[in-house]
Amino acid sequence: MGKKLSIFVVALTLIAATSMAAEMGKFKETQFKKPSSCSGCHKEIYKEWQESMMAKSFTHAWDQAEYYKLALPHSEQLDKVAGVKAGCIGCHSPLAFLTGDIPPKPADENSRANEGVSCEICHYITGSTEKEPFNFSFVIEPGRTKYGNRKDAKSPAHKTAYSQFMRTPEFCATCHDEQSPYGAWVKSTYREWKAGPYAKEGTRCQDCHMHYSEGKSASMGKKRDDIAHHVFHGSHSKTKLKGAVDIALYANKEELRPGDKLKLKAVLFNGKVGHMIPSGSSEERMLWLEVWAIDANGKSYLLKVDKKGFPGEEYTISDPNAIEYQAMGEIMKLKDYKGLKRDGDVPAGSRIFRKPFFDPKGRMTICQWYTKDNTKVDYRIGPRETKIETYTWRIPEGVAKGELTIKANLLYSQVPSSVGKFLGLPEDEYAPILVNSGTMVVKIED
Repeated sequence: MGKKLSIFVVALTLIAATSMAAEMGKFKETQFKKPSSCSGCHKEIYKEWQESMMAKSFTHAWDQAEYYKLALPHSEQLDKVAGVKAGCIGCHSPLAFLTGDIPPKPADENSRANEGVSCEICHYITGSTEKEPFNFSFVIEPGRTKYGNRKDAKSPAHKTAYSQFMRTPEFCATCHDEQSPYGAWVKSTYREWKAGPYAKEGTRCQDCHMHYSEGKSASMGKKRDDIAHHVFHGSHSKTKLKGAVDIALYANKEELRPGDKLKLKAVLFNGKVGHMIPSGSSEERMLWLEVWAIDANGKSYLLKVDKKGFPGEEYTISDPNAIEYQAMGEIMKLKDYKGLKRDGDVPAGSRIFRKPFFDPKGRMTICQWYTKDNTKVDYRIGPRETKIETYTWRIPEGVAKGELTIKANLLYSQVPSSVGKFLGLPEDEYAPILVNSGTMVVKIED
């Protein structure tokens, strides 16, 4: 059945880099078929996978920039984080890790590292060394047997075996939960799910991220009513994000005059996401609420959120003067680099739902491997959690009489725009995505 390999790393470099490296290179590329070889029989599944972030986990523009401009150079500068040279690849291109192709060639050189998380990687996994997996602690067994979720599956091309593990959220946790070399949990999507209501109700990761429908998984296979789709839609999908959080607006008055105070309440409810939002690499992902008032002449006024006074709140309110991410300049050895705008282009005074990460020098960072602490504040929205934001705005002189439209936009970005521009990412990698919006109208009288 092929050689068995247990890939277990307590954290990327909580053990010595040489110990982790000893797990690399145990296999040959010839033991793993290219994903295209599966397309003959699994045509539709292959097409879905091609469009998924699993297929792009290595070639994705942000991941290429993060690894080659930051993680890889840093691993060669600082012993404490040396393990990220291979550790990042353990999940972003498992084949390269398993075959010892470390560091792999950049995506434009088109090596097999570009396959990302491919068909045979997942369908060769038999379990984990951990009860609650993290840091690519999967057990993999390449060979003639492909593991799946069917007890009655048969194939003329290979052997098949049922895998209960593949049906569990723990399967996903092997790569979607991660500890930094400093012991901080820098990805905890599985643990967030487990602590929430959906785990108690038996709703799994696969139920939301691999939708089921009628069809065939293979051209010669049985027609079934529960074929799992391999699109793995998550935060990179605009359609998945759309409507993920509900918004309702309430005002203290329906009619106001210049000089009056408008007291506004924005109620946000996470009724669809089974873990925190944002989740995953939450040091870089941004979710924020902008509230605008537009008068009858079309003039816009930005409303600033009322402060609540909780510890660390300063990181959750956009400040155009806040400069962070200094570690990036040190890693890239840039002269006269002072940092970047912490909140990118988010309008001042907007509420940001985030969990900031801090490096060993106490500075906010997007380098998750260089994270020592991220417990100062966690102001994300949990599953089935409601957050209420309030705004107090004195109606200024000069506001046009008539209808005043209040509009709240909840927006999401994969990385702060300041970071995206600095690293030369395509604009669609950091451009705001509208998650939801709410509107209400009040009347301005003379």
